[in-house]
Formats: sequence, structure tokens, C-alpha cells
Amino acid sequence: MTSENTSVSAATQETPAANTVQSSGSKAGQVHYRFEKVGDVEVFYREAGDPAAPTLLLLHGFAASSYMWREVIEALADSYHVVAPDLPAFGFTQSPARGEYEYTFANLTKTIDQFTEQLKLDRYAIAVHDYGAPVGWRLAVTHPSKITAIISQNGNAYKEGLSEGWEPIQTYWNTPSQANREALSGFPTPASIKWQYVEGVSDTSIVAPDAYTLEGAQISQPGMAEIQLDLLLDYATNVEKYPEFQAYFREQQPPLLAVWGKHDPFFLPPGAEAWKRDLPQADIRFYDTGHFALETHGDVIIPVMREFLDKHLKT
Repeated sequence: MTSENTSVSAATQETPAANTVQSSGSKAGQVHYRFEKVGDVEVFYREAGDPAAPTLLLLHGFAASSYMWREVIEALADSYHVVAPDLPAFGFTQSPARGEYEYTFANLTKTIDQFTEQLKLDRYAIAVHDYGAPVGWRLAVTHPSKITAIISQNGNAYKEGLSEGWEPIQTYWNTPSQANREALSGFPTPASIKWQYVEGVSDTSIVAPDAYTLEGAQISQPGMAEIQLDLLLDYATNVEKYPEFQAYFREQQPPLLAVWGKHDPFFLPPGAEAWKRDLPQADIRFYDTGHFALETHGDVIIPVMREFLDKHLKT
């Protein structure tokens, strides 16, 4: 969250004091909740597992936070060192107000890159979702030797993956006028966030309200909607970099697993299938759900993630 309201979390609860350690779960999969100061940003993160084990860096998207990985963290911590930060402007991370921090994907990546340096994460696999994907791709392009494997849960890298839902956003990219910005004012709202969680889900009664309620409270914080519209405008820079990201996949051939909700209103299945052009060995799997596949299909996706990591990270 921004410094305009740093005492209240996305759930309107008190945030843990900076640098304190709290935990939950069994000893083997104990989850710790910490802050790491990176420049002017207090990065909140969840951490579990043995630091000597292979590391998995979890990067959430919009409208989410490290909370989206909660079941993944607890399930994999027995074998892996799992780290899940909240990006600036999301979750419990405390970042400066608009105008005091550059809310662009380049700068979000810079903060997370420094975060990994400070935590001494020399090599790590990445699991990405939505906005977390371009952050992960930028890290990979900058530090290809650090990336051991990739898991994408509806994290796109190909134009084929962009649905018609992007058209009003692309209009804003092409003509960043105030009128086009105002046309997107319904995007960073609690109602829109709830829709993103339930759209494409055949039985919406299995979508717990916790996550979209948490994120709806976060988006309602003073100044947050404008920051999210800034990031939405800057997302165009990610699409411009798609050829660079794709070159990384072709040249480096990282192990890649895509676990994709096939009814995602923003990122279409062809975006996942396109990986086969650059990564013939990519493992692409689709699930009968929407944008937040882990919310509805975590029980089947997480074992697939474990199998993939065991295959590629354990020697």
C-alpha cells in the first residue's frame, strides 16, 4: 500500500510491524511474514522452507497479492525455499505515494530485483501470475543464469494471449488522454475485482470471498486507483517487450510449465500455446476455470507444480 495509508492492510487489519517475524503452520511448512526495506519501499513477503533448498520466487498479479500463493507456499515448503513478495502498490507492501515512486513495470522489477539481492537469492525458479509475469520476464532477461525454471498461471508473453477485453486499454495506450483514462475508471474497483475472480468459473460458489474482498479493500485506499491506472497504462511497455521475452525463451530454453484457466477474460489459451514455438518442451495445461485458477483448482494444480519442480530442480 502507499504511504498515504500505511497503518491499514488490504484487509483493514493492522500490518505486522516492519522486520518482525510471525509464523503459521506446522514446523516443516512454517510460514513467516516479514518486511525487507528496499530503497523507499518496505516489501512485505511470505517465506517458508529451508533456505538451503532450491528457491521458488512467487510473483502475484492484479488484483492479488502474495495471499494468492498461500496454499502453494504451505504445500511446497517441505521441499523448497518459497518466497512470495507483495509488489509495490499491492498487499501489505508499503510504498511511497504517487509522484514519489515511479509506478512502472520497469521500476517494480527494479525493486523486486534488489529485494532478491538483499535476500541473497542467487538462483531461483519463478512462478508468475498476470502482472507478476512481466516482472518475472524482465528479471529473466536481465539475469538469465539465475532462473532455474518457470511456472506461469495465466501470465502472458504473446500477443495471441490478449483478449478483446484489452481493446479499451489499448485505446488508452495509443491515446493516453484523460477521457480514455476515465473510460477505464471502473477497472480498479472492488466490483471489477470480484468479477475478475468469478468470471469464467462454472460454479462461483467455490470461489471463497476472502481474496477478492481483501483486494477490493486495498484498491479502495486513497490514491490507489490512480496508481493502478498508471500501471495499466504502462502495461503497454510489457507488450512492446514481448519479442525480447520470447528471444529469452528461445535462447535459454528454461523449463516451463503453464497452468492456465482457459476461461480467463483477459489472457486467452493461445497465449499459452504460443510457448510451443519457442519452447517445444514446454508443459502446457488448461483448466476449466478463469483468471485465478489456483482459487478453484489449487488441489489439482499444486501437485502438477510439485511434479514439475521435482523433475527440474532436484538432482
